[in-house]
Amino acid sequence: MHDTRHEPGALLYDPATDKVGEYQDRSGPYAMLRPVGGGREWQADPAALRPATAEERLSAGVRAANRRARTDAPFLVGIGTPRPPVPEPDCAECEDLASRRESARAAHDRSAETDADVLLRGHRRREHGNDECRAPERDPALVSADEETRDQQPIRRAAR
Repeated sequence: MHDTRHEPGALLYDPATDKVGEYQDRSGPYAMLRPVGGGREWQADPAALRPATAEERLSAGVRAANRRARTDAPFLVGIGTPRPPVPEPDCAECEDLASRRESARAAHDRSAETDADVLLRGHRRREHGNDECRAPERDPALVSADEETRDQQPIRRAAR
């Protein structure tokens, strides 16, 4: 049995899950731990927890850094992500929302960055009549011959 009183933020090893987590608080009879680097909290038996060794702490930190490296936005740009909306000139609300987005981006808070983009798109649609959600017009110079003929042919249904 280990000491069941832990300081919030302490890195503890949970033998039941074989993971290191950051101690958050108690929830009834359980200790709440959050993965190093963030993520979904889990419940652990406080009596079974022990301080993480230096090796376990390092391993958990490396795992968190690797997870971030695989999921950070710079690696995902252009993979199904829409372009961020551009604020309208001389609009205080547009500028405020764009500023929120930049602050979130600087803090690597992708959730807050997305929230600001959604709010900015909605504001532009309501206040400026600008709908970025519709499909862009195709530039005829960029359409291949296959696409051109495919678009002109009627759709044929398979016979049953």
